[in-house]
Amino acid sequence: MRIPAQSVCTAIRDDIVSGVYERGSRLTEELLARRYGVSRVPVREALRTLESEGFVVTRRHAGACVAEPTEQEAADLLEIRMLLEPLGAARAAQRRTEAHLKVLRGLVRLGQERARRGEGEDLRALGGWFHETLAQASGSPGLIALLTQLRHKTAWMYAVEQPARPVDSWAEHGAIVDAVARGDAERARALAAQHAERSA
Repeated sequence: MRIPAQSVCTAIRDDIVSGVYERGSRLTEELLARRYGVSRVPVREALRTLESEGFVVTRRHAGACVAEPTEQEAADLLEIRMLLEPLGAARAAQRRTEAHLKVLRGLVRLGQERARRGEGEDLRALGGWFHETLAQASGSPGLIALLTQLRHKTAWMYAVEQPARPVDSWAEHGAIVDAVARGDAERARALAAQHAERSA
C-alpha cells in the first residue's frame, strides 16, 4: 500500500515543529524514508511541499535542511497571523454551519471549565482545536490552509506559552463564538483582532 506524500509531509512537519529535527539539520531522503517506512518518492514530494511552506531549505552540496528563520521572519509571521485570524472570524460569522457552532461552543465550554479548575495541560490542544474549527467555519479553503500553516509555523518559531490568565483567554473565545453565532462579522473580526494581539 502506498502511503501518500501528504501523510509523510504531515509527519515530517510535526517532527520539525516538535524539535525532533533541529533548525539547520540535514534531512536526507534515505534516512527519512527509513524512519517513516516509505520509499524515497513520497519523501521527495513531502520535502518539496515543506520547502514551499518555509520549513525546509535546499542548499547546494548539502541537500534539504531544516530552515533557520530569522527574528524578522518570525515577527512578520505574527503580524500576518494577526491580520488573517480576524478575517477568518469575520468569514466564519457569515458562513459557519450549525455543526461548526456546536463544536466551537463545546470547545469553549470545555476550555472554560479546565481553565477555572486550573487544568492547564489540555488547554493548548483545546486552543488549537478552537482556532482550527474557527478557520474551518470560514468556508474558505485558501484561508484555512494559510491559517493552518501559520499556526504550525508559530508553534515552531515561538515557545508558545499558556496565557497568563487562561480564564480570560477562554472568555475571549466565548465572545468570538457569540459574535459568529449572531452572524456579526465586524464584531467577530474586532474580537479576534484583540485576542490575536493579546496572544502575540
